[in-house]
Amino acid sequence: MPTLTVDGTGVQVTARADEPILTALARCGYAYRYGCRRGGCGICKVELVSGQVRYPVRVAADVLTDAELAGGVCLSCRAVAVDDVVIRLRADDKLRCVAPLLATLAGAGRA
Repeated sequence: MPTLTVDGTGVQVTARADEPILTALARCGYAYRYGCRRGGCGICKVELVSGQVRYPVRVAADVLTDAELAGGVCLSCRAVAVDDVVIRLRADDKLRCVAPLLATLAGAGRA
């Protein structure tokens, strides 16, 4: 199962098979700014620093443009890690541990 690391935070979680990045982080007790969770608003965009993602559900070109994809932007509510990935939140976003018990139970922690 792929490991998801949030750059600059030391947070590292394990994603389940076919689990979007945003869902994996939420399941492990972490949150950052997001909107619809369906790929329609683009609020959950993050930078893909390393690794590969795929989109099992089509993403509209006006939400995630070809230029953004080429530049390493991914839509975290739809992007599924193919291998270990490192993401970086946008400058105005902050990763918060909103459920410390979930983080502990999931074995999520600081890298």
